[in-house]
Amino acid sequence: MSPTNAVAIVDVRTLPPAERHPLVFSTFHGLATGQAMELVNDHDPRPLHARFMTDLASAFAWDRIEEGPDTWRVRITKLESPAAGGRCCGGCGGG
Repeated sequence: MSPTNAVAIVDVRTLPPAERHPLVFSTFHGLATGQAMELVNDHDPRPLHARFMTDLASAFAWDRIEEGPDTWRVRITKLESPAAGGRCCGGCGGG
């Protein structure tokens, strides 16, 4: 598997709830553009998806792989940031 297609598996089922989102976001931020992580969770990660939408808007792709009832799997791919290559939309003040 080439580095740009590598998938990091992040299984948060055994972690305390307070540690889950920080691990997911730190793993996501460590990905290169085009790389993906697979989140494995014990519940529907809708709140996490909402946070990704708020914090990262168009910088990720969210693809459901498995939807319960005991295990949820989501592939989260890091997309090129709109600010990359001088294409900043200006919405963050970085324009």
